[in-house]
Amino acid sequence: IHELPLLVRPAPVGVLLDARTVGTRRTTHVQRLATVAVHQLVPVALDAVVVRLRGAAVAEHSGWDGFFVWESVWGVDAWVALGLSPANVVVLEPQPSPDIAALTERGVRLNPPRDSVGDIAAAVLAVKPQIAPEVLTALTPFVAGATVVLSIMAGRTLRFLADNLPGAALVRAMPNTPAAIGRAITVAIANPRVSPEQRALVDALLSAVGAVEWITDEALMDAVTALSGSGPAYVFLLAESMARAGAAAGLPPTLAATLARATVAGAGELLNRSLLDPATLRQNVTSPGGTTAAALEVLMAQDGLERLMTAAVAAATKRSRDLAG
Repeated sequence: IHELPLLVRPAPVGVLLDARTVGTRRTTHVQRLATVAVHQLVPVALDAVVVRLRGAAVAEHSGWDGFFVWESVWGVDAWVALGLSPANVVVLEPQPSPDIAALTERGVRLNPPRDSVGDIAAAVLAVKPQIAPEVLTALTPFVAGATVVLSIMAGRTLRFLADNLPGAALVRAMPNTPAAIGRAITVAIANPRVSPEQRALVDALLSAVGAVEWITDEALMDAVTALSGSGPAYVFLLAESMARAGAAAGLPPTLAATLARATVAGAGELLNRSLLDPATLRQNVTSPGGTTAAALEVLMAQDGLERLMTAAVAAATKRSRDLAG
């Protein structure tokens, strides 16, 4: 990516990044995201493009059933770990939290006047969807012809963004909470105005917190939100349910919670590292007539887990469409 300016913005926060180099090696240090603008962002080769997107801010869809909360600086730490100088970061936040204010100690610029910020290569919108119109109005002065706008707002479509930022190069993305540990999965879609260089820049930014998948049909974003966006909550509920079931079976509640937590986490990591598909991994644990088979007979019954999960994802998909208008 050639020297391009970059800008990012979440809740009432805005962050401007003035980056010299950006790589794609993995990092587990991710902070909440605000509006960020990066100047002269020059991504360089990286060790591994695996660090998902989320950060303390990409934690929950604020305003979307507690999905992502874009009220802080989400990618700054990850980007800095990839070579971005804190001195090249500008945060726009009317009411900065202690976390955001603390970034200034590292060289990040907080709420500087527009004329002190150079050209913006990318503008990242990480705000609650309810305040999007207000934020986009404030962001307009930072968006120029060479600026690509990356939105990680839940439910706000490319058309909505285009209506508020006419003529802008736009990318809409949906990450999930594992970005906090560099293990999120993000799905992104770009409008026709995004150049190959701008897409590469956005991909580098998102890859700083995890894997990235690109799609060409925006209609899929509702199902993406329902499956991967909301998905971590389903897994956490599974751990809760397993713990309660263990306690009901006679285990001390604390031990049951510990076993459930470790089992879900360990199985997830095994699935992540294995080349085998989930069905094969499940079958490998299941002995005919054994304890696992007895449990799966219940879970895989006609009215079992698959039916419930299908209904749950369908409900979330519908809600996503409703919220998007």
